[in-house]
Order: sequence, then structure tokens, then C-alpha cells
Amino acid sequence: MIEIERKFLVLSTDFKEEAYKKTRIIQGFLNTHKERTVRVRLINNEGVLTVKGLSSKNGLSRFEWEKPITKEDALELLKLCEPVVIDKIRYLVKAGNHIFEVDEFLADNAGLIIAEIELQNENETFEKPLWLGKEVTGDIKYYNSQISKQPYNTWNT
Repeated sequence: MIEIERKFLVLSTDFKEEAYKKTRIIQGFLNTHKERTVRVRLINNEGVLTVKGLSSKNGLSRFEWEKPITKEDALELLKLCEPVVIDKIRYLVKAGNHIFEVDEFLADNAGLIIAEIELQNENETFEKPLWLGKEVTGDIKYYNSQISKQPYNTWNT
């Protein structure tokens, strides 16, 4: 139940041409405490409830537990979430032996694009596509739980 991932900003929309799947995700947070977050997602017509623990010091790993829930339950839980509910399109892009999840944020977070890659261990190497930009692993400002509190359109970039 330990998730190891790295996050990167994205330099261009070239990833869209390489994507093999595209999914809209609506997600909200029931709890955004620094030691744990509880989120609900609606992915197409399926719900998911997720609990994430405190990140390691380098930001690469943390506890993650997920459970499928019904669409109806997800819709009801989204009504209880802290503002702002996140709306994004996730693109899956294969690069070498890995898959990048590239999130193009919409609404209050429009203009922000983040790529994540899950790894088996913290030192695992991976192929870096040309559209992959600055690494932001461990930078709390780019966590979805923080983006919901401080939307991208309020940043002074």
C-alpha cells in the first residue's frame, strides 16, 4: 500500500498525440490534514474513495488505500467536500516500460498540466519524454489537495 511516484510539470501538449487513453476526473477532498488526505473521485461513471498518508521526507512515497464506491455514493460525497472540487482530464502515455499519467486541469486550475509516474522503487530509472519539464516531486504546492485550496488561477507565476 505504499505509492512511489514522481511529479513533473509539462512543457507542451505534445503528450496528447502520444496518449492511448483519455479520462475525465472530478475529485474533491473530504479531509486535507497534512498527515492524511481523504478524497473522493468520479471517474466516468465509477467512484473511488482514497486515503493517503504523510509523504516521506523526499516526497517520493506515501501510504495509499483505495476502495471502489458507486457513482451515486461518489456524487453524494462530492457534495460534502472542501472547496474547490478539481476537474481534470487525465491522459495515459506510455514511455518505455512505464506509463505517465498526465493531468490537464480545468476550471480554476486551467493552464496547469502535471505528469506523474509510479515506480517500483525510489531509484528506478525511466525514459523521459521531450514534453516532460521541471520535476516538482515533494513540492506540496502541486499536490491536488493543495491545488483544491489554492487554485492555479490565484498563483502569481
